[in-house]
Amino acid sequence: QVQLVESGGGLVPPGGSLRLSCAASGFKLDYQVIAWFRQATGKEREAVSCFMSSTNSTVNRDSVKDHVTVSRDTAKNAVYPQMNNLKAADPAIFYCATDLTMVWCASPWFRPREYDYWGQGTQVTVSS
Repeated sequence: QVQLVESGGGLVPPGGSLRLSCAASGFKLDYQVIAWFRQATGKEREAVSCFMSSTNSTVNRDSVKDHVTVSRDTAKNAVYPQMNNLKAADPAIFYCATDLTMVWCASPWFRPREYDYWGQGTQVTVSS
């Protein structure tokens, strides 16, 4: 059974950093994509970042281009987006998602409907 579990959310001041985690089970994360989305209350889910396991490389949304780096722990079957210089924003739930057949972060990667599996989310609040 495929499962994704996010953790690491919390309250962080503007300009601060936060490291989230997405632990995968039910499959070995060796070539699949892990994408990250955020959703504030009353707003649509929007893409943040896309990590390609096969190349250990990342595609970021333009608005967070230089502020998100993603690493992987093969032994733990998990990925970790490090978010830096966070801007004040409404509280949002961050989700990781995957589709077992998606290998590359190609053009549709930013559409939520491309993904079959989602975690439960972890809340991030950037506020002073």
